[in-house]
Amino acid sequence: MTKQPEAFLPLSQATYYILLSLREVRHGYGIMQDVEVVSLGEVILGPGTLYGALSKLEKQKVIEKALVQDDDRRKYYQLTELGKEVLQLEFIRLKSLVENSNVFIKEMEGK
Repeated sequence: MTKQPEAFLPLSQATYYILLSLREVRHGYGIMQDVEVVSLGEVILGPGTLYGALSKLEKQKVIEKALVQDDDRRKYYQLTELGKEVLQLEFIRLKSLVENSNVFIKEMEGK
């Protein structure tokens, strides 16, 4: 039985950015570069962290290997439908956290 997308939440910061990076098909090094750019340098993935996460996400059917012609040397990855749902749900969860707490944080800053 496949897990429901909600069962994967909350995601770690690294996992969120890895999934976001897979908005298009990428190989490992491309994911590492994109995560650094998209996170504005906040998240820098080492190979061990990245490939450990990719392996786990693949086993969970959140991502899958993608076939890319003319490049047999690298493994490419893409989001599955489950992965897209997980990413969208985490985005909604994070957005809600910020929106729900925004007024209270601003009040605290004023004190």
